[in-house]
Amino acid sequence: MCCLLCMLPICLVLEIFLVTTPALETTEVDVDGGIDQDIFDINAALGLDLFEGDIKLDGMQERNSIIGDEYRWPHVVPYVLDDSLDVNAKGVILKAFEQYRLKTCIDFKPWEGEENYISVFKGSGCWSSVGNRQQGLQQLSIGANCDRIATVEHEFLHALGFWHEQSRSDRDDYVSIIWDRIQTGREHNFNKYDDKTSDSLNVPYDYTSVMHYSKTAFRNGTEPTIVTNIPYFMDVIGQRMDFSDYDLQKLYRLYNCSSSLSFMDTCSFELENICGMIQSSDDNSDWQHLSHVPAGPSTDHTNMGECEDSGYFMHFNTSAVAGGSTAILESRILYPKRGFQCLQFYFYNSGSESDQLYVWVREYSDAHPNGTLRLIEEIKGSSVNYWQLHHVSLNVTSKFRVVFQGVRGTGLSNGGLSIDDINLSETQCPHHVWHIRNFTDLLNTSPAGTAGRIYSPPFYSSTGYAFQVGLYVNGTTDNPFNLAIYLHLISGANDDQLQWPCAWQQVTMILLDQHPDIRQRMSNQRSVTTDPLELSGSSSNYFWDRPDKVGSAASFPNGTMFMRGPGRGTNAFLTHQRLRSRDFIKEGGVYILLTMEDVSHLVSAQPSVSPTVVTNTPAVSTVRPTSTATTTTTRPSATTRPSATTTPTTTIRPSVTTRPSATTTPTTTIRPSVTTTPTTTTRPTTTTESTATTKPATTTRPTERPTSTKTPIPTSLVSVTEEPETDTPESCTENPCENDGVCIIVDRKAVCRCPSGNNWWYMGEKCERKGTTQENTIIAVSSTITVFVVMLIITITTVVCLKKKYSKGEGKEKVESLTLEENKTSF
Repeated sequence: MCCLLCMLPICLVLEIFLVTTPALETTEVDVDGGIDQDIFDINAALGLDLFEGDIKLDGMQERNSIIGDEYRWPHVVPYVLDDSLDVNAKGVILKAFEQYRLKTCIDFKPWEGEENYISVFKGSGCWSSVGNRQQGLQQLSIGANCDRIATVEHEFLHALGFWHEQSRSDRDDYVSIIWDRIQTGREHNFNKYDDKTSDSLNVPYDYTSVMHYSKTAFRNGTEPTIVTNIPYFMDVIGQRMDFSDYDLQKLYRLYNCSSSLSFMDTCSFELENICGMIQSSDDNSDWQHLSHVPAGPSTDHTNMGECEDSGYFMHFNTSAVAGGSTAILESRILYPKRGFQCLQFYFYNSGSESDQLYVWVREYSDAHPNGTLRLIEEIKGSSVNYWQLHHVSLNVTSKFRVVFQGVRGTGLSNGGLSIDDINLSETQCPHHVWHIRNFTDLLNTSPAGTAGRIYSPPFYSSTGYAFQVGLYVNGTTDNPFNLAIYLHLISGANDDQLQWPCAWQQVTMILLDQHPDIRQRMSNQRSVTTDPLELSGSSSNYFWDRPDKVGSAASFPNGTMFMRGPGRGTNAFLTHQRLRSRDFIKEGGVYILLTMEDVSHLVSAQPSVSPTVVTNTPAVSTVRPTSTATTTTTRPSATTRPSATTTPTTTIRPSVTTRPSATTTPTTTIRPSVTTTPTTTTRPTTTTESTATTKPATTTRPTERPTSTKTPIPTSLVSVTEEPETDTPESCTENPCENDGVCIIVDRKAVCRCPSGNNWWYMGEKCERKGTTQENTIIAVSSTITVFVVMLIITITTVVCLKKKYSKGEGKEKVESLTLEENKTSF
């Protein structure tokens, strides 16, 4: 059954990707229990009585909006992920750290004995202290149902020194507190504080802050406890999607940030200087700075024609030049720090299907001061009438430029190639993109419940698992006016070679906020992790077992049957009000970004980086299959995964028991390309207008990215060298360390890393002994005194002994003298 997926065509044009009703309805499990619970709802349900709902106060702490300098953390915050945390929560926490790196100057590193550090554990509820309490280990709880990225961001903002937004001194100018609707005994959570104890850092009141209460916080009935003075913001306050612009401004001011860590560049081409990009002299045409083109696009992607006298993009007019003509646009010089980057941009092709866009990098070195070009991506396909999102993974370690090269083909062209809203960051690109082009139509016409549910095309993870995402556009019948989203494993081509139940694969589903600047996006995301021991309801079957064992029959639009496993997700993914509050919908469509990654290294937490596996892979090209109506994608494969540390390393984490054999695929490494229109994307981009499957590549990540080639790749060329898993434990089975010491593996042995401070430290094999500077001083002084006393005793003893010896010797001489005198007398 699963092999039938291999026979599906690459692209089928349909208006909606709907699947025929299966014989048996697929089981779905809502991780939120059908309730959209905020942080404070979760804590209240647990009976927690924390300050302002989620703040742990110590006895000495005074209330203040932004606390003093002495309670700031360093820009690199040490942390430990406690073993009590759910694996999914650990993965979400690391993703939250990546958001901090992308948008701020705050970084996080595994704890290595620093005096003060944050210990994240699974406590009761979601809570944190405020600021660096200077107490060594500082706890932060990410309990059950707290494993959402914005919740983690919220609690870490507390730890970094922030209180809730609505407690500002100027709060009443912007919101009204309805006191008689508040639960009895909870009124103190709505206190405000004067500007002598509350510092807003000269940033305006922020309705969109991730630190703001929701309108229903601590209510005693069904009416809101907070009413915004501007009605528009009633459904905005309390958002738990991502940092707001003002959240970031305050963090920048508190920590004196000048730039963020992993962000590199953004350009919406609104200014005449086109973001410092340059027209190359190595071409015979130029890119033009335009606001519209007769053949398309009629507007830019940034503003979509909504603003007068604005809205520009770069366009290469292929209709006005001969075949083979080129136009080259180069970015300013960029300086990488992490060794991997994700380039994102929107592309519009109104020219010929033979027109091509090449993405290169020009890399500079001492040996090549003028730079050398390396081809990264080739994009071509039939012209379309909408902007398409593309992601391109780069792996650059020296200073470089990004180069966009447009090439005129041989076919008839009425327009050309256009690019807009470029973003470059040192982050990982998503693995897959699902473009739902007719989303607005679905929103207006689809009913709530299963009749309005749509499914994505099938996707494959890098380890070979096939999966699919189900989306309720207008919510379930029990929870309408919400987007509901679920992850399903489905039968795939590699099932016979994979480990079952599927173990510790984390899928992150992101509804993309299409703001032109990646730093200002407030995308909404949820993550689901496959626990191999999770049972399916009351049965004895494992939830994440083979879909043909625990799933139900379904079919693709072309009639091909497959098995869909049970789904796991949430009915409260995003409300329709919040959906309309940001740029989620553009040109009537939305993008859902999908990533499935192995998180088995997080099962047992360590303060050090996750274990790595060395790969020795020659230059490899990945050629994705195409149909007669679609795009050709020719690109090398390269993906790195960031570790939890400040400077991630390029790692792959294959498990000998979970990776499919290299022999399960043909000699050409092929990844599925599923796209609505004839266009190429770095990760497979899929829209509701197309469906397809293809036999996935059994590839390891990362591989080096050479110049593009269509040469098939014999599997024998790819070799993976793994450190023996049986010989080298990846984590301590137990923590033998005392006094908050942390166990790590060094040279295949468990070793304790003991905590230390400015004037104290723990030592010993298990950190069982404490030392302090004062004790050392006392010991040193005592030792000196002891040595002096001992030397004094030795000196006195020596003198006494010598004196006695001298006295005895003198007496003996006298006796001998008297004897001699007597003898003389006798003679």
